[in-house]
Amino acid sequence: MLEGFRTFIFRGNVIDLAVGVIIGAAFGTVVKSLVEDVLMGIIASLVGQPDFSGVLVFGAVRLGAFITAVINFLLVAVAVYFFVVVPINRLAELMKKPEPAPAPPEPSNEEKLLAEIRDLLKRNA
Repeated sequence: MLEGFRTFIFRGNVIDLAVGVIIGAAFGTVVKSLVEDVLMGIIASLVGQPDFSGVLVFGAVRLGAFITAVINFLLVAVAVYFFVVVPINRLAELMKKPEPAPAPPEPSNEEKLLAEIRDLLKRNA
């Protein structure tokens, strides 16, 4: 039973997933800081207030808080796309090795025979 557990734990997928979760959590704080400290600051300078949770309150329904959450989500998506996905894709494109050109196809028997006839005609001419 312990042997199977050890095999499961040391399987590559489990280790990769664990590393991904840990790195993701650490990276989440970076993205959160980018959104809250930088992008929301820019919005605050343009709009005046980056938090809409006090706006559009109808009894127990806080539409402003929902709008703030949607804006935060969109800012996180923009930050991840432009500051992570685009640079990683460019880096991957730069690091990609060019594929070798495919070899020309082998000439058919008919093409080989015609080449021999051509060469014979050149020699006899």
